[in-house]
Order: sequence, then C-alpha cells, then structure tokens
Amino acid sequence: TLVITALLAASPAGAQTSAPPHAWLFGAWIGGLFPPPSAVSAQECLAQPVVIFTRDIVMRATLTDQLYTQRLVETARSTGSGFEFRFAQSLPIAASSPFSQPPSPGETGFGCENPDVLHVQRRGENEISFLGCPEFPYPLVRCPAR
Repeated sequence: TLVITALLAASPAGAQTSAPPHAWLFGAWIGGLFPPPSAVSAQECLAQPVVIFTRDIVMRATLTDQLYTQRLVETARSTGSGFEFRFAQSLPIAASSPFSQPPSPGETGFGCENPDVLHVQRRGENEISFLGCPEFPYPLVRCPAR
C-alpha cells in the first residue's frame, strides 16, 4: 500500500487519462478490399478482420501475406469528417530465409498517396472509408460485439 500511496501522491491532482482522438475506431473492421457483407456474425467477422485499430498500432491484412502489416501511430488527430493518422517510419524488415524478399516501402502503407499517412472518413455509426487509398475501394464496417 505504501507504493500505491506514493504513486497516487506523485500524480497531479485531478489527473485523468483521456482517450485519444481515434478511440472511436478501436476494434476490428471488415470490408475495404471487397464490399462489406450485409450481415455477418461477430465470430465470422473477428475470424478474419481486414483492419484493426488500437491505441498505438493500426494493422491491416493483405491478400498476399498471412501476417498483418503493423504501423505504429505517430500522431492521430480528429478532422471535420474523420481522422488523420501519421505513422512512424517503418524499419526495413530482414529477410527470414535466403529466398524471402523484404517488402518494398510502398507495401507497408494502406495503398494511399503517402504510405505514412492514412485519412479515415467516418461514414456512419459503424462505417468508415479510407480516402485516397485505391487498395481499399470499399467502405469498412465494424465487427459486431456479439
């Protein structure tokens, strides 16, 4: 209890952790690469989400890789119609075998004009789209909780 008391005393009075501007996006989304289904169960949706938003990372699925591409959020800000993400520069990934090729810099983004920027447009309560990203021609819908 002494440690907890010391930590509480060290924090500024009334300090609260506020949610980041993109907290509304947190979770799994489907669609984007293909038209989103009109009805999908939570289990089906969460089995293969296309994009996952967290506080610090945005992950995306690709058609040619089993693993999600992860981008570290450098900044996220709210815009009038959605959100703008700026990602930290990706580090080159070393080849895992003599025949593996590291991804090219253009493959680490979302297929937008700049791989380190993502413009997300909020289209409804559970629907978004990625502006200027030809790899995501369709809207994305949030995976249901249940």
